[in-house]
Amino acid sequence: MPYQSKSELPESVKNVLPAHAQEIYKEAFNSAWDQYKDKQERRGDESREEVAHKVAWAAVKHQYHKGDDDKWHKK
Repeated sequence: MPYQSKSELPESVKNVLPAHAQEIYKEAFNSAWDQYKDKQERRGDESREEVAHKVAWAAVKHQYHKGDDDKWHKK
C-alpha cells in the first residue's frame, strides 16, 4: 500500500516527524514496497509492509536524529 501523499502516512509518522522527514519516509517506504514485493527478497517471515516501514525509518534516521527534547532534528 504505497503512500500517494504525506497525509496518508500513519499517525505515528505524521505526528512526530518534520515535513521533510515525512517526505523521506514516504519515498523510502514506496521504494521498499516495490523492491521487496517478492517474499524471497525479504528476510524471515516479515511481511512486505513490515519491511517497508523498517526501511523507511532507517532512511529517516540516516538524515535525522531524535533530540533530548524528544523531537526529530536534521543531522
